[in-house]
Amino acid sequence: MDYSQVLLKPVVSEKANEAKEQSNHVSFYVHPDSNKIEVKKAVETAFNVKVESVNIVRKKAMPRMKFGRATGGRIAGYKKAYVKLAAGDKIEIFEGV
Repeated sequence: MDYSQVLLKPVVSEKANEAKEQSNHVSFYVHPDSNKIEVKKAVETAFNVKVESVNIVRKKAMPRMKFGRATGGRIAGYKKAYVKLAAGDKIEIFEGV
């Protein structure tokens, strides 16, 4: 898979911003079929940084609930990657957030 297919979009939230400031972790929504090795290669080639580690979290799709009962439809699932960058490296798209 090409790196543009692996990395879908960056996660912009308070938790992701806190992780970036505290421990130099950046977060991305990634393709559901990607693995840690593909994510590491994609981040290194896309942003020219050194990646120390990758942690992946998967959220399964769930039925839409209303008053404790399943109504029509589903809430989409996603796969998210927390990427720890080497000391001194940073990704510029996150600096203005």
